Amino acid sequence: MTIGSLVYPAMLGVNTVGNAPARIIDTTPTGPLTEADRDFVVKVRAAGLWEYPVGRMALEKGTTKPVRIAGEHLIDGHASLDAACRRVAGQLGITLPNQPSSQQRGFVDQLNADAGRQFDTDMANILRMTHAQIFPTIASIRATTRNSLIRALADQANDTVLDHITVLEKTGLVDFTQANVQVTSSPRPSDPALTPPPPAPGSPVVALTPRASGSASPTAG
Repeated sequence: MTIGSLVYPAMLGVNTVGNAPARIIDTTPTGPLTEADRDFVVKVRAAGLWEYPVGRMALEKGTTKPVRIAGEHLIDGHASLDAACRRVAGQLGITLPNQPSSQQRGFVDQLNADAGRQFDTDMANILRMTHAQIFPTIASIRATTRNSLIRALADQANDTVLDHITVLEKTGLVDFTQANVQVTSSPRPSDPALTPPPPAPGSPVVALTPRASGSASPTAG
């Protein structure tokens, strides 16, 4: 395995991956690995690191049953997707973050400060927007990658994101006009707030545990 696949991506953005996304950085038994492939795995991981705790918030703070159901789907979906992401990263030598980006942490802080109907509304709209924004990336990776592990992860990510979009819309709180404006207004790919920080050297990889385990909380291992 070449050193290229082990280097943490310098810049991701939400809809834009590396500076040379088609550049092959490693040749693996499951196919070539490109910068875009690697950055996609990091994006999937980072998404779970903030949407999973928001799911837990929805179970605790949601004022309606549809909002709490959305929280259940966020927890279960991202726990399963995170397990797949960690497995793929381990096989391909990809370094994963243990924290979301500063922009994503800002979303968590905003929702943590919300209460009542405001929480329900903000949760539904923020997560509907961010899930819709990653759809083009998933489609692009699925269409172009030559690595079978990345294809499988893209398939799972697509199913998970579509499920989450569906349950968020079923809350009845999504402002579709505003959501469409936000989705089509791409952030600057050079914005450092969009890049999750690299993990501390030697730190264990945080795992997102499913509700069925009896503890819907991140663990390190």
